[in-house]
Amino acid sequence: MMAAFGLDFTRLRAAYESGGTTPLHVIADVLARITAHGDEAIWISRRPDDALLAEAEELTARFHDRALLPLYGIPFAVKDNLDVAGLATTAGCPAFAYRPPQSAPVVEALVAAGAIVIGKTNLDQFATGLVGVRSPYGVPRNTFDPAMVPGGSSSGSAVAVAAGLVSFALGTDTAGSGRVPAAFNNIVGLKPTRGLLSNRGMVPACRSLDCISIFALTVPDALAVLDVAQGFDEREAYSRPAPAGFGATLRPAPGTFAFAVPHQAQLEFFGDAEAQTLFAEAVARAEDLGGTRIEIDFGPWIETANLLYGPWTAERAAAVGPMLAVEPDVLHPVTRAVIERGLAPSGVDTFQAQYRLQELAQAIHPVWETADVLLVPTTGTAFSLADLKAEPIARNSDLGYYTNFTNLLDLSAIAVPAGFKASGFPVGVTLIGPAWHDAKLAALGHALHRAFGGPLGATGARLPEPEAPAATVATYPTVDLAVFGAHLTGGALNPQLKALGGRFRRTCRTAPCYRMVALPGKILRPGLIDIGADGRSIQGEIWSLPAASLAAFLGTITPPLGLGTVRLAEDEACLGFICEGGAPLADAQDVSHFGFWPTYLQSLSG
Repeated sequence: MMAAFGLDFTRLRAAYESGGTTPLHVIADVLARITAHGDEAIWISRRPDDALLAEAEELTARFHDRALLPLYGIPFAVKDNLDVAGLATTAGCPAFAYRPPQSAPVVEALVAAGAIVIGKTNLDQFATGLVGVRSPYGVPRNTFDPAMVPGGSSSGSAVAVAAGLVSFALGTDTAGSGRVPAAFNNIVGLKPTRGLLSNRGMVPACRSLDCISIFALTVPDALAVLDVAQGFDEREAYSRPAPAGFGATLRPAPGTFAFAVPHQAQLEFFGDAEAQTLFAEAVARAEDLGGTRIEIDFGPWIETANLLYGPWTAERAAAVGPMLAVEPDVLHPVTRAVIERGLAPSGVDTFQAQYRLQELAQAIHPVWETADVLLVPTTGTAFSLADLKAEPIARNSDLGYYTNFTNLLDLSAIAVPAGFKASGFPVGVTLIGPAWHDAKLAALGHALHRAFGGPLGATGARLPEPEAPAATVATYPTVDLAVFGAHLTGGALNPQLKALGGRFRRTCRTAPCYRMVALPGKILRPGLIDIGADGRSIQGEIWSLPAASLAAFLGTITPPLGLGTVRLAEDEACLGFICEGGAPLADAQDVSHFGFWPTYLQSLSG
């Protein structure tokens, strides 16, 4: 029976603030929910009830510290290939189990922020699979249809969130394990940029590709977890520092954007007509939100996906190591069959595959010059347990059609709910972008999720009322730039802007506070001077420039022009061209009355 409060962050925080509940009451209720749900296969191990209640009581007594604890009193679960102090790590294999002396750094960061670990969740053994059934600990029930696969490998984590047993859960994602179970359980699955979250304390699947992932009921919740958990870890070889300006806070979705989709002939739904229709509806919602669809050749992406179960299976064999040689019979039969493939590729095979991957990545890169994101179905279809039993490896491979390439290409991704079939079974879509575009994908994913609506997981709760995105100074991956002269579309310096990766966004007007003067020189340029109430509104354009290109762009600007804050109409502001005052402007012609630089240039030729 559901409690009066929901476990999404918005409702849970509101309940704490109002005094309607406390961490102690929440954890007591979570334990009751777990008992009532009755699916023991979700969990491989759980913390003792008395330890959980004692931790919740201590947090309840620290109510005055809640502002310092961004995840105050929020319950979560951890996939059992990640270390949690006090609980064994099994990776879904009892013979492999060990008891770690400390938690993984990501878990430690979340606990330090006030979150409460409930327990360790079930998974496809050694995180090998997209189905969620390859475990000696049983099969977590899909929250919408127990006859269907729950999705894997992070099956227990996704089911725990969708069933309303925890607010969020950690999973991992190598080939799609943080996205497929999100789609099959109607929740959000965030697969961050590789290295953004430390993998220390994780049992590896493919160490060079693995990511810790986040399951949550809403995009803002997933992003809040990422914001706390992110950070460079010098003790983890694959950890990477985020670029300057990167932020994991929710921003408003852009009013206009371009999204790539595979050519119609390359979309694969495995005969599932309902899934095809629901994806078309999701594409239409993206267009309604201001998106422009761009159809692309999906062939290189498919070929990249197929590489994953070639020589990269050698990484899986390396991860399991001595157990495969000494105790192969303790492995799940399908897991063993997949991992043993990794013993076959030669060093030559491996290097040839790496060369081909680089060629494919080069072929794919131009997509990001025109598209902000790639929008794909999270999976082309879903399979029943009976379907999977008949074809365990082939059906698993089918589920990776839209996911297997992501980590090989060093991309970020977020999966969001997108609809329900007539049977009531959910489908999802995934937004994919370059590394470090996590916040940008989250903004668009949140907008798509809100446009769809629907319940949160299988809880019956609806999306909470939207909160205003937090103000942020983060600029990565792009910064908006207001231009008014030679950098305008068709202008003499517009090619320079494009060469640095600039992309047109929209036209704009300044607030009525500017004087525009014509600056003499080899290229005639306008100078905007903020003079206050007696000024005029000047027309211009907003361009999006890669943040990494901003320094190079600054080097092309000569005085008296510079970059600063431009006041736009409707109380907006944007980085853009401004003009320094002073003596050099004394003889500059005032052309404010033209209102638009090209109009002034036309007057010179007419």
